[in-house]
Amino acid sequence: MSKKRSPAIEVELTEGAVRILKGDRILTLGRADCPPEEEDPADFIIYLDDIVHWDAPHEEVEIDIDEVQAIVQAIERAFDEHGLRVDFE
Repeated sequence: MSKKRSPAIEVELTEGAVRILKGDRILTLGRADCPPEEEDPADFIIYLDDIVHWDAPHEEVEIDIDEVQAIVQAIERAFDEHGLRVDFE
């Protein structure tokens, strides 16, 4: 018996947000402000607490811990590909 393969995670970077696409679900993560005293600020800060539910019309679907880990890894790869730094708080 084969395990059903979940859709790949795609990441779209914009100036003010990161959009995660997984199948027909979308998650939009806004940019958090860097603390002013930060010496070497990241290009983008994302709060992990924002990775909880998918955007409408799937807002009732909770994102489980395995999906959170996969999303974080996909975001890190996308930023690396563009030579940018992302921090997670």
